[in-house]
Amino acid sequence: MTRHIRLAAAFCTLLLPALLVNATRVQVFRSGTYDDNPANRRQTIARYDQPRGAILVGGRPVTGSRDSGEQLRYERTYKDGPLYAPVTGFASQEYGTTFLEHSEDGILSGSDETLSPFPLWNDLTRAQNPGGNVVTTLDPAAQKAAYDGLGTRTGAVAAIEPSTGRVLALVSTPSYDPGVLSGNGRTANRGWARLNADPDKPMLNRAVRQTYPPGSTFKVVTAAAALDAGVVTDLDAATRSPDPYTLPGTSTTLTNEGDGCADAPLRSAFEWSCNTVFAKLGVDVGVRNMSGTAEAFGFNDTGVRIPFAVSPSTFDTSVDKAQLALSSIGQYNTRATPLQMAMVAAAVANGGQVRQPYLVERTTRRGGETVSAAGPARPVRQAMHPATAVQMRELMEDVVTEGTGTNAAIPGATVGGKTGTAQHGIGNSGTPYAWFVSWAQGERDMEPKVAVAVVVEDASADRSDISGGGDAAPIAKAVMKAVLGL
Repeated sequence: MTRHIRLAAAFCTLLLPALLVNATRVQVFRSGTYDDNPANRRQTIARYDQPRGAILVGGRPVTGSRDSGEQLRYERTYKDGPLYAPVTGFASQEYGTTFLEHSEDGILSGSDETLSPFPLWNDLTRAQNPGGNVVTTLDPAAQKAAYDGLGTRTGAVAAIEPSTGRVLALVSTPSYDPGVLSGNGRTANRGWARLNADPDKPMLNRAVRQTYPPGSTFKVVTAAAALDAGVVTDLDAATRSPDPYTLPGTSTTLTNEGDGCADAPLRSAFEWSCNTVFAKLGVDVGVRNMSGTAEAFGFNDTGVRIPFAVSPSTFDTSVDKAQLALSSIGQYNTRATPLQMAMVAAAVANGGQVRQPYLVERTTRRGGETVSAAGPARPVRQAMHPATAVQMRELMEDVVTEGTGTNAAIPGATVGGKTGTAQHGIGNSGTPYAWFVSWAQGERDMEPKVAVAVVVEDASADRSDISGGGDAAPIAKAVMKAVLGL
């Protein structure tokens, strides 16, 4: 009997190390496999077991957390949800995350290792850090001015600080309340189905994820290319631009909405947006130089993030002369997001330099200690010669003082702008999109403080430039006044 006891004891002695080795294998070396297994709900439960960090605008949180009392305990809440939805996105227990809620999820959920002063200790103890905060660059007054200005219309606004690239406003309408998607019950399911079935696409972020033909606002790029290439050397010298203009290699003629565009100097052609002059200028500049200037402004860049991805704006580099003529007036295959066109206006205001836009100023721990200071991830690009930028500022100022953009004029500030309308639909049968791009500098400011792009999808007017000046310019004006404090 004693012999059998000794054998059992010896077996148990061997079994104990084997069990410890296996436990180590499971808990250390195989932990990632089990953590990522869809059947393991521990991570999901832990994720929602504490309040999520806040997204801040103007120093105040626009997001929060609500204790639901359920197994997935905390649900996301939003203050002024529709106003900030294009920035925050949603954080849903059922449908995941979008926009800042997605790109900064590690900080907000507490899973980012930078939140812990001792990451290795957290790995060993499986402890979870409190969610951190994300401080945005938004100007709350500018954001509200843009949202109120668009009202019930479909469109978008993007505003940035030219000297830094800080995003000051990012609005898309119609919008939605992200809070309806926060939970995992019937309310969230019904909200998801309703939002996805809505033909107005309220969850589409038109400011950064929708591209439009930029119409006459693209003439800022074409004018800069013509000046840089030496095709135009005098703003007030007559151009050899017939009206109507026959597109090269075709029998198709291009006309203007108004009179006085035949051989018009660049100054008056820009002021009154003569299609014939800019179409011919684009052809004279050539595909290579037009493409180079457009890409220096940011077109065809597939890597723009603010920190969430921005749809690339496009300028077709494989076109014939007729297609180039149309591309140079913002038609054919030329497409741009409102954020891209705000970058174009900002480059003019900033001496020709393009600063990469960014939306996150810094991230912090829950107690307020800075984890990381954000900023533009890419170096500055020179979109045009500084001397060309000076001339472009002059041209844009003329549009506001005596051209088609007078609705954007602000007493006590210098404002430059460009109106435009984008034709679309089969045979250009759709209601034109109204555009306005601009920048503004207060009397006491050393440099322009804001650049804005506005697009209104359902604008209507008898004349192309009046559409941009009448529908979009007042919205841009409100945003610029908010930033300047006027």
